[in-house]
Amino acid sequence: MRDLSSKTGPSTAEPADSGLARRLAREIEGEVLFDRFSRGRYSTDASIYQIEPLGVVVPRHQEDLRRCVEIAADAGVPLLPRGAGTSQCGQTVGAALVVDVSKHLNKIVDFEAEQRSITVEPGLVLDQLNAFLRPQGLMFAVDVSTASRATLGGMTGNNSCGARSIRYGTMRANVRAIDAILADGRLQHFGEIGLNRDSGDSAESDGDARGNALTASLLDLGRREAEEIAKRFPRLHRRVGGYNIDALVDRRGQAANAVAPELAPNLAHLLVGSEGTLALSRQIQLDLHPIPAHKVLGVCHFPSFYEAMDSTRHIVALKPAAVELVDSTMIALSRDIAMFRDTVNQVVRGEPEALLLVEFAGEDHAEQLVHLRRLKELMADLGYPLGLVEVVDPKFQSAVWEVRKAGLNIMMSMKGAGKPISFIEDC
Repeated sequence: MRDLSSKTGPSTAEPADSGLARRLAREIEGEVLFDRFSRGRYSTDASIYQIEPLGVVVPRHQEDLRRCVEIAADAGVPLLPRGAGTSQCGQTVGAALVVDVSKHLNKIVDFEAEQRSITVEPGLVLDQLNAFLRPQGLMFAVDVSTASRATLGGMTGNNSCGARSIRYGTMRANVRAIDAILADGRLQHFGEIGLNRDSGDSAESDGDARGNALTASLLDLGRREAEEIAKRFPRLHRRVGGYNIDALVDRRGQAANAVAPELAPNLAHLLVGSEGTLALSRQIQLDLHPIPAHKVLGVCHFPSFYEAMDSTRHIVALKPAAVELVDSTMIALSRDIAMFRDTVNQVVRGEPEALLLVEFAGEDHAEQLVHLRRLKELMADLGYPLGLVEVVDPKFQSAVWEVRKAGLNIMMSMKGAGKPISFIEDC
């Protein structure tokens, strides 16, 4: 295993005098933080919500994680797994026992370059993962704007999307399998049915009979409700509304019987987006993609927000790798920030109400330039003949994307009492 954690000493905070805290301190090797200061620190995340937890544990290893689940179940207290706390909807705060996996459970467990697969612990940060993969010419493609701090466990829990989901899909499309801990502390493997494991359960599931029974009951539910699932679940590209019950049927939307491997249901996809309410992910197997050799960027200018939004249905027909919005408020605020001013002034022409950043990527540089030319022709057809700024220099492309990634921080730099408040995700 590769340990990517920072080397810090144990906490000096004394747990509060409670039976739960004393038991945790006695039975796990990680930190147990029930003091008021620690509970205050963990009462917030990136959202507007503030709820003080019952206490906090920082497990040191996988057995600690399992014991935390078992102890919480015995004590009858809710348990809340937490990564970096980048959620904007309050998913990582609550009156529960908070389990912080970010400090120690952040290892790369297994890496198979030829199979383009990697298995990680839930506390690994996305940027750290991609830094490890980059020398191999590979990447994990779900590139959220909080990549410098977002953990893979949290991204799995909320089915993260990222700027390039238009090409690579959401987190669900990029998770191959999850080894999880159920609410009673049992281990269970969730993955593709009928491939490596006939039952969909790993050898390390606790009790083959109980593990197989859970898998069988889930597939029975899928068979029983296949028609209703097909009727009620919309075929949307970016659907992050909650429980992916359609994962219980095969990928044609039919009951999971004997099907080809590429159509077989994947029970890991049921956990993706469930916010840790079905099981706690302890190891996650991810699909990887080659890093595109060449990228080009078109910055499309629009006189109104509505026109920018309306044009996207035409732009996506060109099969870009990414389409992202920058509105006039962000443009104006970015010009007031020294580190972004030059980039914005170079790429923005006039006073547009909205920009769309449209990226094309692939192995052939000439082909990407052809895509950029077609985008220019499309903009002219839509009535904006001078509305495209082409960015082909890789370093300047990165600078433009950094402005977009800093969007929330830029919006919060607004001077005065009136500030934007982030409390609804952009699903």
